[in-house]
Amino acid sequence: MPHQSIERLSSSDMLMLWPDEFWPQDVAALAYLDGSSLFDADGQFRIGFVRQAVAERLHMHRRLRQVIYVPPSGLGNPLWIDDAGFDVANHVRVHALDPDADEAVVLQTVEQLRLRRLDPSHPLWELWFLPGLADRRVALYMRLHHAMADGMAALIVLGALLDLEPGSQGGAGIAWKPLPPPTETEIRDDHARRRRHHLSSIVSVLGHPVKSLERLVAFLPAIGELVARRPGPDTPLNHVVGPSRRVALVRADLEVIKDLAGRHGGTVNDALLATIAGGLRRWLLSRDVEVEKLELPVYVPVSLRHHSTQEDGGNQVAQMVVPLPLGESDLAERVGLIAAETVVRKARSRPSISKLPHTGQSGRLMVKVLNRQRVNVTTADLAGPPVRLYMAGAPLLEVFPLLPLIGPVSLGIGALSYAGAFNLGLVADPEAIPDVGLIAAAMAEELSGVGAGR
Repeated sequence: MPHQSIERLSSSDMLMLWPDEFWPQDVAALAYLDGSSLFDADGQFRIGFVRQAVAERLHMHRRLRQVIYVPPSGLGNPLWIDDAGFDVANHVRVHALDPDADEAVVLQTVEQLRLRRLDPSHPLWELWFLPGLADRRVALYMRLHHAMADGMAALIVLGALLDLEPGSQGGAGIAWKPLPPPTETEIRDDHARRRRHHLSSIVSVLGHPVKSLERLVAFLPAIGELVARRPGPDTPLNHVVGPSRRVALVRADLEVIKDLAGRHGGTVNDALLATIAGGLRRWLLSRDVEVEKLELPVYVPVSLRHHSTQEDGGNQVAQMVVPLPLGESDLAERVGLIAAETVVRKARSRPSISKLPHTGQSGRLMVKVLNRQRVNVTTADLAGPPVRLYMAGAPLLEVFPLLPLIGPVSLGIGALSYAGAFNLGLVADPEAIPDVGLIAAAMAEELSGVGAGR
């Protein structure tokens, strides 16, 4: 019987594994379903039915049934192999809420589930269904490990479990049998081939010094963003994150965001950053922080993907640093200022984050340099489908992205457009930000003013 092909974790994927001991890197989302069809006549959640529906779609993305295998020392990066003992019940679970549960209870439950580490002996993803809300709505906590996918790829991986129509049969009748993992000899030969290719690449670079130098020079402005000469401002956000998180949500209308961006020469992401700046401005003022001359640097991911397919996965992302003008009190003015800044920064060539040193002495030096930068906020703006999707036949009503935190990044704000909505998930370290709900409320208030003025 043939063995499966050898697919190694990339350097970017590996970079998402090393923080796990302190800061698990799970890419997640909280969704709400109309669960009317997901309960039986006795009012019990039909977990068996849901598991079957999910199982019928697993063929849509191979990573959903693969685990990470670490080969013997000296044989290269870990690789993805089929999980011979795969059981969908390990990944699709139910946690019933109390009958009087509200959104605050949902958020607390999500935090409890997040603290449970993903089991590396199984594929690194989970769906937790949380029934018990009014009107038979069901909350759904979805997560997968960052090593499997970055933000855009996560939409593809988790999107494989969703349908365009409520009655879709998915992959009913499609049989799956795990392929045997590669032999040690095959892994050794593959590692030798990759080493030869790497050495050949080095020789090619040395053989074209002018071209290589031009490429390095093109990267310098973007690298300069990450290693700024001056450290960021000293604010209450400056805090190395611990294990706990607090979550808050913001609901907005995508057309309101597009209108705000379009009227002031910006993009949807510029409008998002301007709204984040407004929320942080108000929050810092409540902490008696002087903001009138404050520019706060935040991380903005830049996708290096040229196209997306159902088989895309892994991490292909660079980081851009954008200063938020917290001294500007007017939302519209902030959009214009940020748009002018991001146009310049987007034009810069950017290396993948895996190209930055992250191991050994050079890696420790890079960590010190980045910590000096004091970027304490990370963001993400994800474009989801414009039409409603279905999970096991149940309409997917809302989706909120939940970003992982790491090191001194004490606040993550993700946005996702879906079916005309523009929903934000705020994830904060409670030691630095015990009242993240105030930031969310301030952002919602700014956007409500825009919506009222349309």
